[in-house]
Amino acid sequence: MRRDIYQAIADPTRRAILTLLTVGALTPNAIAGHFGSSRQAVSKHLQILTECGALAQDQRGREIYYQINSAKLKEIDQWLESFRSLWQTRFDQLDSLLNDL
Repeated sequence: MRRDIYQAIADPTRRAILTLLTVGALTPNAIAGHFGSSRQAVSKHLQILTECGALAQDQRGREIYYQINSAKLKEIDQWLESFRSLWQTRFDQLDSLLNDL
């Protein structure tokens, strides 16, 4: 089953994992070391992020390294782009209003 990227990033732990992986690829044990939850709980989060395509796995000998799949996260950026222009327009209108006061 392919998971939805938006459901995957709805969880704060999974967002924290993505943030952690911005510095580079890490093993599940290294990732679990940053969280107060069990290794199994972190593995479940990694599985969900991998199933939706947000993470890629790289097998190096006996270790698996997880890294961000930036192409998949680009989907979120593209979706947010329409909101950015809306927010920018509203901020510009607020600036004009405040300048007129």
